[in-house]
Amino acid sequence: MELGFLKPLFERLGPWASVYIDTTRATEDAPRQQKLRERVVASLLIDAGADPYTCRAVVDRLAHEPSSGAPPGRAVFAGGAEVVLDIPLSVTPVRIEATWSLLPHIAPLPELIGEEPPCLVAYIDRTGADLELRDAQRSRAVTTAEGREWRGRGHRSIPTDRYEWHYRNRVENSRNETADIIAAELARQWPQTGARLLVLTGDARERRAVYNRLPERIRAATVEAENGSRSAGASKSVLDRQIAQARTAYAQARLEEALGRFRAGRGRPGEHGAGGADSNPGDAAEGVPAVVDAARSHQMHTLLLGQDASDAGRDVWIGPGADQVAVRRGQAQSMGVGKPERARADDALLRSAAAADAEVLLVPEGVAGPAGGLGAVLRWTT
Repeated sequence: MELGFLKPLFERLGPWASVYIDTTRATEDAPRQQKLRERVVASLLIDAGADPYTCRAVVDRLAHEPSSGAPPGRAVFAGGAEVVLDIPLSVTPVRIEATWSLLPHIAPLPELIGEEPPCLVAYIDRTGADLELRDAQRSRAVTTAEGREWRGRGHRSIPTDRYEWHYRNRVENSRNETADIIAAELARQWPQTGARLLVLTGDARERRAVYNRLPERIRAATVEAENGSRSAGASKSVLDRQIAQARTAYAQARLEEALGRFRAGRGRPGEHGAGGADSNPGDAAEGVPAVVDAARSHQMHTLLLGQDASDAGRDVWIGPGADQVAVRRGQAQSMGVGKPERARADDALLRSAAAADAEVLLVPEGVAGPAGGLGAVLRWTT
């Protein structure tokens, strides 16, 4: 999971109101249930010490929930009398949660948003391609890559035999040029969209030609799907299932790869944190002190967060900067933080991960992960 979309929450310290709420409307008394949820949120925030203006901003936002097409849940973050982020959730929260804290309480997000990566979809035919980005929040059109289709100077049928080779050669050249244009546009959009997976769908011959022209780094993250079409009004139900399966498989592979690196690096001589801040880093950090050290030294590549992690709610000390995090108050002061504040370890480390563009992966229950539920794969190794 990439956390770049959370950066607006870390431009200043709070306090922040963080709300997680079920927004399903499966019952006949859904409007009444919505009103009850709003009252519960307001009560929880007031009891936690939230100012009335921020509380009102949250309740007003929840009151404008759409009557249809609502996601299973929402996460709302507000401070200074305004809602800063309103995030649709793909998993229904098991209960209403509303907190008031110095850092936004973002630790529940990885589980509630889901682990499916941002996905760039290219609907390809012989005239070009439509590009669409699907991420945890929504799907949106990105751009259109218009190719070239040679039509034989207005001929309605293939010319006579002595021109047939020339005709077919021009058609083939046109297809190759179109594939070049689409592949170049995909390579240009890839870093801009933040996609981690590319799905090519549409005409089989054309999508294979595009695949063969992609840079190797993008081709390694590319799958082909059979059931998509660029035609207006084409059904996407089968394609949606194929894309969901591809995204799930990608997320599982990423987790297995990260856990493999973590397990290989954990406990080796020179492991990060084993000998203190002056020791040589290894491949992995495990436990709050070691992961805090990795965050402070900008070495965190992937943060591993276990479900129901026992160390998640442990106190750490923070300053305004995302890398200003320490296990002890005196340590934070030695970093130049004039007035260190307490925060949850998981929220502080997620803030550091978001600022450093580090990936965050949720380790499911029953899967061997870091002790205490907090670990990291590092950016560089010995």
